[in-house]
Amino acid sequence: MGSLLRFVKSSNKTKLIPNHVAFIMDGNGRWAGKKGLPRISGHQVGVDNIPRILTHLEKRGVKFVTLFAFSTENWNRPDGEVNSLIDIFQEALDTQTPILHKNNVRIIHIGETSKLSDDIIKSIRSSEDVTVDNDGITLNVAFDYGGRSEILNAVKTIIADGTSPYNITEKSFSNYLYTSESPDPDLIIRTGGELRLSNFLLWQSAYSEYYHTKVMWPDFQEKHIDKALSSFNRRQRRFGKVLDEA
Repeated sequence: MGSLLRFVKSSNKTKLIPNHVAFIMDGNGRWAGKKGLPRISGHQVGVDNIPRILTHLEKRGVKFVTLFAFSTENWNRPDGEVNSLIDIFQEALDTQTPILHKNNVRIIHIGETSKLSDDIIKSIRSSEDVTVDNDGITLNVAFDYGGRSEILNAVKTIIADGTSPYNITEKSFSNYLYTSESPDPDLIIRTGGELRLSNFLLWQSAYSEYYHTKVMWPDFQEKHIDKALSSFNRRQRRFGKVLDEA
């Protein structure tokens, strides 16, 4: 699904509002280390920061948000940290879903489930079912997600469906991706200072704008969102075309 940008007028100026903002929430462990805390404490504080960020994005007019919570590569971390991350994820689903539902947020999980326990899968499906009719912000939670595996799974499904290669288009291919119900991200924000995509939304980010900040995710606040949105508003999104200079 392509991008659907919207324009709003503020103080006699037209502002470009990203319809879909995606986050690589980096820096939790380093944040904790600088404070002399165990890494998992940083992840917990990072999760606690999410509702505030969602509320502010909704106020700014953003309709779709994707959070990179756990990558397919994160399984390579120490077992203790992996288990703690999974526990935090399930607890967040169980405790935050009623709150998000009350705030009209729709929750969608994007990623693999084959390595997850039945209890976690049950929590995922429950959060999706409870919020399915909500029409506020759509929150895509990327847990056990990898861009390459997403594309491979899409190809395998297309082959299994018996689709002729001559009938495959970019639009039809996108319908096989985890994010088929969301437009492509207009803006991808990475916290923590790193300058890479880390296998995140590889297909969908073809024309996304990128914004990097050294601020660690637990410290990421409303003012940092506004700074990112201001930067986005100054971009010229040409999508391969030439803008008129008139």
